[in-house]
Amino acid sequence: MEETQRDHLTWGLLEEEREEEKQKKFDMSKYYFGGDVEMAVVKCAIDLGMADAIANHGRPMTLLELSSALDCDLQNLHRVMRFLVNHGIFKEIIIRNEDTVPTAYYAQTHSSRRLMRTGENSMAAFILMQSSPPAKAAWHCLSACVKGKATSAFEVVHGEDVWKHAEANPAQSQLINEAMACLARVIVSAIIDGCLDMFEGVETLVDVGGGTGTIMRRLVKACPWISKGITFDLPHVVSLAEQCEGIEYVGGDMFEFIPKADAVLLVAVLHDWGDDECIRILKKCRKAIPKDKGKVIIVEVVIGNKEQQKEDNKLNDVGLVLDMAMMALTHKGKERTLDEWAYVLREAGFSRHTVRSIAAIQSVIEAFPA
Repeated sequence: MEETQRDHLTWGLLEEEREEEKQKKFDMSKYYFGGDVEMAVVKCAIDLGMADAIANHGRPMTLLELSSALDCDLQNLHRVMRFLVNHGIFKEIIIRNEDTVPTAYYAQTHSSRRLMRTGENSMAAFILMQSSPPAKAAWHCLSACVKGKATSAFEVVHGEDVWKHAEANPAQSQLINEAMACLARVIVSAIIDGCLDMFEGVETLVDVGGGTGTIMRRLVKACPWISKGITFDLPHVVSLAEQCEGIEYVGGDMFEFIPKADAVLLVAVLHDWGDDECIRILKKCRKAIPKDKGKVIIVEVVIGNKEQQKEDNKLNDVGLVLDMAMMALTHKGKERTLDEWAYVLREAGFSRHTVRSIAAIQSVIEAFPA
C-alpha cells in the first residue's frame, strides 16, 4: 500500500514537472543571462547620461542626435537603446513620411526619468550604489551566509561591515548618502500622499537614521505644525547635511540614545539589523517618546502584506529581492513578515500597533507604548 502511494506520488510529480517544463521552458533563461546584464545596461545609461540628454533636448531624439550629444559609437548605441526599449525603459517612436525613410525617435518614459542624475524622481544614485564594485562583490559570497560561516557576505569580501567600510571610504559613503536620499524622496512622497494624518498632533519629530535630512525637510514643509524636526544619524553623516530652518541635526549612536520627541520615525533602518538589535533600538525609541501620546512610526517592507498584494503582487517579489540584499550586505538584517514585526515590537514593550499600505514597496507601522 505504502509502495503504491509512493509510486502515485512520484508519477504525479513527474507529470507536474513535464507540465511546468512546457509552460516555463524559457523562464530559466533570465538566470543564465539576466539580472547582471540588465543592471549593467541600466548603469551604462546612467553613466552616459541618456535620459538627461533627451530631457535637455526638450523632445524625442533620433539615434544620430543622441549619438552626437553623448559622443557615442552609433552602432553600439543603437544596440543598447534597442535593449532598453525592449525593456520598456525608453520608448521608440517611428515617424513615417511619404518621401523619406521611416525615422526612429527615442522618448522618455516614467522609468527612464528615474535614470536622470537629478530631479525629484531620480533613482540613479541608488542604482549606482547597488551596482558599485563593493556591493556587487558581496553577492558572490552569498553561499557563505547560507552555510552560516560568515557574519555577512559583505564582510567576507571586504573584512568589515558596510558602515565601517563607508566611514573609511568617503566616496562610497557619499554614494550611499545620495542613494538613501533617492529612496527617501520616493518614500516620503508616498507618506505625504497616503497617510499624512498620522503626524497630526506631533509637534516634535525625530528621524532616526535620517541621513542628511531629505525626509525631515519634506515633512516639516508638509506639516507646518511640527515646530521642531530632528535628523539623527552618525556624526560623519549629519556633518554633511544642509542646514535648514526648523531642523536640528544631531550626531550619535541609536544604540546608545535617541533624542526625545513626540514621535520617532524610522525609515528603512530596522531591516539592517537582527531581531535582538531591533529590540534594543525600539526600546531606546520607546524611552524617547511620551508614554501617553507618543508613538514610533516604522516604514519598512512587510513580507506577505495581503492588503498591499491586492494592489500589486509584484511588490511582494521586490520585498523578497530586498531580503536577499539584506542577507548579502548586512550581518543579521532581513525583511520581516507581519508576525516577525509583531514579535520585535512586543519584546520592545509596545502594547499595540497598526499597519497601513502606501504607494511604495514599504508599509507604515505605527507602534504605541500604551
